[in-house]
Amino acid sequence: MTVKTQLKTFERTMESAIFASRWILAPFFLGLIIAMLVLLVKFGKELVSLLMGMVGLYEHDAIISILTLVDTALIAVLLLIIVFSGYENFVSKLGMGDHEDRPGWMGKVGFADLKMKLIGAIVAISAVELLKAFLVSDTLTGEQIGWKIAIHLTFVISGLLFATSDWISDSRKSS
Repeated sequence: MTVKTQLKTFERTMESAIFASRWILAPFFLGLIIAMLVLLVKFGKELVSLLMGMVGLYEHDAIISILTLVDTALIAVLLLIIVFSGYENFVSKLGMGDHEDRPGWMGKVGFADLKMKLIGAIVAISAVELLKAFLVSDTLTGEQIGWKIAIHLTFVISGLLFATSDWISDSRKSS
C-alpha cells in the first residue's frame, strides 16, 4: 500500500467521522422536546390557576395569566422550530414524506430563515414580557421597567440588523 493510498484512506475515514459527528446534536433536540413537555406542565398549571380564578376560588389577575399562557405557547413554538429545522439542517431529513400534517415550511427553512424566525419569536416573547411588566408596573421600580424596555429594544434592533444583513446578502447574490 502506497503512502498516497494510505493518505486517501485516512482522509475518507476522517471525513466519515466528521460527517457522522452530526448525530451528536440529536440528544440536544431530544432535550428540547423534553423541555417542551416541561412547558406543557407549566402551561397546564397556569391554565388551571386561571380557571380557578374565574370561578372565584383563587384571587387571580386574568390578563397576566393569559399573557403567561401566550408567552409559554410562544416559547414552545420557538422550541419546535429549533427542533424541526435544526434537526433537518444539521442532522438528517425527517422521513415524513407527504404527511398531511407536515408543516409547509419544514425542509425549506435554511440557517438564515431559522435565524429570522428565532429573532422574531424572541422579540414576540420579549414584547409579551414587557406588556406583563407594564401591567404590574406598580410592583416594579422605574429602573426595572427601564431595563426591560432596553432589553426589548436590543432584541428589536438585533432583529432589524439581522434582516438588513440578510437583505444586503440576498441583493448581492441576485446582482
